[in-house]
Amino acid sequence: MAKESEVRFEGFMPTTPADTWAAITTGSGGWLWPIQYEPRDGGAESGLTPNGGMVTVWKPSQRFVTYAEDENGWFNTLEYVLEPKDGGTYLRYEHNTVLDDFDVEYDACKRHTAFYYHSLGEYLTHFNRREVKYFKTDAPETSKAPEAFEVVRRAIGATVAGDQVRFEVPGIGTIEGVVDYLTSAFIGIRTEDALYRFYGRNVWGWPVGIGHHLFAEDADLAKAEKAWTAWLNGLYA
Repeated sequence: MAKESEVRFEGFMPTTPADTWAAITTGSGGWLWPIQYEPRDGGAESGLTPNGGMVTVWKPSQRFVTYAEDENGWFNTLEYVLEPKDGGTYLRYEHNTVLDDFDVEYDACKRHTAFYYHSLGEYLTHFNRREVKYFKTDAPETSKAPEAFEVVRRAIGATVAGDQVRFEVPGIGTIEGVVDYLTSAFIGIRTEDALYRFYGRNVWGWPVGIGHHLFAEDADLAKAEKAWTAWLNGLYA
């Protein structure tokens, strides 16, 4: 049954409001996925919601709000409030929408939000304003199994956040980095030139997926997508 929901995040970001604003409004590919906004009140949003939406508040480095709706009563509102604090930014975020399968989707939304805004902090700390190449892909349907994400964790060798890991991806080579995030549903690996994000969406009955942010100037997106997709599919062959 459809039901309205509200999910919030608030926390300190280690950069100025101007840099944090840029990461949210023009640099989302570095920590979330690529989204485009026309930089004005009433500007168009594309890439966030299925049919696009509208920027309803555009106050640079202070407050940003988007809104989308459809003819069936669904809506989606995101609000960001940025305040300078201790040389950085205190960020308040609120997401209001309508969820069809409330219990499952609300839990997924809360836990994804925590991971995404952790990733925003990682991006701002280590890759602020760098050009990025992003791709995502899902594993086969067999990855919906309850324990499927454990296969990814073992392949990476992650046990706790802070671990140094080293593993092979055919076609790419050796991946060496630190586990910057680890829960039963998500793994984040940070290297010198990438944020690798692994999504154990099998927790909610969906396929396992990956979404990777590549910051190396010579990153070959097509090659990376092909290699990582083969790696992920091979885990569930």
